[in-house]
Amino acid sequence: MRLPAPALVVLAGPPASGKSTWAATHLRPEVVVSSDRLRALVGEGEHDQRAGTDAFDVLELVIERRLRRGLLTVVDTLGTDARRRRRWIELARANGLPVVAVVFDTPARECRARNRARPEPVPSAFLTQQLRAWPGVVEALADDGFDEVLVADDEVVLVGPSFHAAHHHARRQEDEPVTLDFALQIPRFTWPGGPAELGERLAATARAAESAGFSSVWVMDHFLQIPQVGREWEDMLDSYTALGFLAGVTERIGLGVLVTGITYRNVAHLAKIVATLDVLSGGRAWCGLGAAWFEKEHRTYGWPFPPLRERYAALEDALELLPLMWGPGSPAFEGRTISVPEAICYPRPLQERVPIMVGGSGEQVTLRLVARHADACNLFGDAATVGHKVAVLHRHCADAGRDPAAVRVTHLSTALTGRDADEVAAAVAALKPKRASAESYAAAVNAGTIEDHVGRFRELADAGVQTAIVNLPDLGDTTPVERFASIIERFRV
Repeated sequence: MRLPAPALVVLAGPPASGKSTWAATHLRPEVVVSSDRLRALVGEGEHDQRAGTDAFDVLELVIERRLRRGLLTVVDTLGTDARRRRRWIELARANGLPVVAVVFDTPARECRARNRARPEPVPSAFLTQQLRAWPGVVEALADDGFDEVLVADDEVVLVGPSFHAAHHHARRQEDEPVTLDFALQIPRFTWPGGPAELGERLAATARAAESAGFSSVWVMDHFLQIPQVGREWEDMLDSYTALGFLAGVTERIGLGVLVTGITYRNVAHLAKIVATLDVLSGGRAWCGLGAAWFEKEHRTYGWPFPPLRERYAALEDALELLPLMWGPGSPAFEGRTISVPEAICYPRPLQERVPIMVGGSGEQVTLRLVARHADACNLFGDAATVGHKVAVLHRHCADAGRDPAAVRVTHLSTALTGRDADEVAAAVAALKPKRASAESYAAAVNAGTIEDHVGRFRELADAGVQTAIVNLPDLGDTTPVERFASIIERFRV
């Protein structure tokens, strides 16, 4: 198992699952923080439950301070508190660190035996409650937004930047041709000139992407800016209105939302929106779908935010209903969460099948849905992570009796590009948050020269990626897009 360092590593598992022993054996003890250890600090010992609230307050402070300094931070936790997990992920992202969950999926019988052997056993009722909840926790972890979700094994290797640099350098020495398609994501619209110039700059960016060789352009489906990118009061365009605008100012480039939150629209209405985009763009629409995750956005706009299991059920309904809406006839549809008496949508899309992409890389649910219903998946992480996820996807395809070649593998990452090391350093200095170090920010945005990026994308292509979707953090005019064209050119064969 390879863990990036520095990073935030969350050790998740039920009581007596062996997290603490494993951490003490395989990691530096001083980087591991837990509520038990902190109860010993603020209470009468680690089993002093009365000190639990204070211990968690101290835990939050330790995590925040370590991440702010760009330090490796390992959290020993049950992992059941979704709000805390999201907060930790946001903190790590804000400080330019990757986030990894290590899952201790220890059998219930073994947990109970270990618990009985403890000097201070966890109450049996509490352990039973945690063991019953554990499968749901594992499922939720897969779609929390972690860069990687790993299952604990006997070995761990902390991988630092020097390893990545050497590995990328070795890959760049290879001369065999590698093909890779590129797409542009635009997650932010806080550009010079403000809203008055936004339309003109967005049109120019899309035209430049088309000229540079990007095959498609994508926007997020959010109504507030997300914390991983910026402040919630920053300018954020409605996704499908923005794509309709881009359809009118471009000619060839594909248009998609990465990804449409399943909770935001009636699915039959979404079918009409996407069909309209496809017709008016001349057959260039993609349909990205996801289970949605930004709870605050739902509260702000007054939308229900059902439990994850229900959102997944709605996502599967959408994957089944949308092709019916776009296909011949007007069949009735009765799904798990959706009922449509007549699947009517005129005009039909120009494409025989609008390609559907599902965002997320959860191995138990999301990738299984991709294998059964979708035309593309969207993954995150380094080449090793992608290779593992692709293997899981292929197993699901085999189970579904589907050719894996029918599912396009896409990958989303940030890419800050410079023509040489000095230009990269200058860009990092200009863009990094005040509290972030240059090193941590550079790692978070994959800052590098053109040759650095060629090496990174070659690794991703070798791992199974067919479309690399990139967002350019220095976007604001067409210069970053034009600079990236030289990378795209290296993957044309």
